[in-house]
Amino acid sequence: MVRVDGGTFTIGEKTEFVTAPRNSQRRRVTVSSFYMDQYEVTNLEWRDYAHWMEVVFGKTAPKLVEKAQPNKETWREELAYNEPYLNYYFTHPAYDNYPIVGITWEQAMDFCTWRTDRVNEQALVDAGVILSSDFKSLANLSYEEVRDNFVFNTQKYLLQSSYQPAQGSRPKNDLYGNARKVTMSDGILMPDFRLPTEAEWEYAAYAIKASSDGFVEEGRMYPWGGSQMRSSNKKNMGQMQANFVRGRGDMMGTAGSLNDKATIPAPVNSYYPNDLGLFNMAGNVNEWVLDVYRSTSFEDVAEYNSFRGNVYVEPVVASRDALGNPTYQLDSLGRIKNQPTAGGDVRNVKDGDAPSQIFTDYSLQAYFEGAENLGERSDVAMDITDILAPKITDKTRVYKGGSWKDRAYWLNPSTRRYLDQDQSANDIGFRCAMSMIGDSEPPVKK
Repeated sequence: MVRVDGGTFTIGEKTEFVTAPRNSQRRRVTVSSFYMDQYEVTNLEWRDYAHWMEVVFGKTAPKLVEKAQPNKETWREELAYNEPYLNYYFTHPAYDNYPIVGITWEQAMDFCTWRTDRVNEQALVDAGVILSSDFKSLANLSYEEVRDNFVFNTQKYLLQSSYQPAQGSRPKNDLYGNARKVTMSDGILMPDFRLPTEAEWEYAAYAIKASSDGFVEEGRMYPWGGSQMRSSNKKNMGQMQANFVRGRGDMMGTAGSLNDKATIPAPVNSYYPNDLGLFNMAGNVNEWVLDVYRSTSFEDVAEYNSFRGNVYVEPVVASRDALGNPTYQLDSLGRIKNQPTAGGDVRNVKDGDAPSQIFTDYSLQAYFEGAENLGERSDVAMDITDILAPKITDKTRVYKGGSWKDRAYWLNPSTRRYLDQDQSANDIGFRCAMSMIGDSEPPVKK
């Protein structure tokens, strides 16, 4: 991950297009320091995740394994021959270092939690606090035993007293010399991996840093200086700086050294990094961010750590013992189950969009009066509320960055689009972020 020192910048549109959606009004905000993946998450990294799911849940909960698979169908297009991508893009080693696509926002969030748990589990193993997982034991365990006791989850380790991983050779001890669990104050466990907020992503894409003379270059159109898609650097003169579409039917230019050499996503270390060392913050694939989409978000969000999408949660208590100590419910993946606190879902606050709160997840109706007038559609299940359902809801998420199938306009980091969090596409991937805990530098050097 790359360290991104926080600061102030002008979020929102940097250019004006008459036909552009005016959904990113300019606003000066401040972002705190954080870390961000240098590269987009790759097929190889996702296969590590899918393999772990197969090993742990394959025999007892195969549906959970299936949920971790990318949607290969996103490669299909009625009037194009893309079957080789459907068959090989996610599985063949030739595509190991290509960005994972066909992933929903929800799947990306699950990956972030899984990555947090695996990193923290290994940190405890390396510190000698616990033993590494005995995967051979899975052959004799039921699904409930796997979920409750085998799967390490950071929140479960910290909160669930009944969860006790096998003790390592160098456990931490309490004042009485008894082995105890590690807490965050021991400095071993890492903060959560997560998706970056929209403000963090845009700030990191522009790579805003003051030069040695104290001046800051703002107003960039792209993650690099200038308004052109080719490099003006003398050493790399004329080389493409991103993977995008030049115009109708032109995905990569003509053969030769000055095209972008990629019709679909390119390897994640392709092209040139921005000033922070982040690759492909424009082009290649769009990237999910944490925010719920509203067209007026930039007018309403806070000046510091701007974000829309907060749902404040608390662990779900299953029972309490005689002393009042809680036992928490676990979800299907062996993680502590959380629920929104009273009034804790504030995704809609100040959005001025009452229809987005309307519940429209009704079951489909096979037949209703008047269906015969719809001709060939009368014999299929239909959602009779579809034409009235709001298209922007609390499950609509932002994605940014432009992709291999987008025009140059969308490579401007201030542009923003949206898709429901349970949908996926062959041009949307993601990268992880992590909050920086504590000050990035002492306020006063002594």
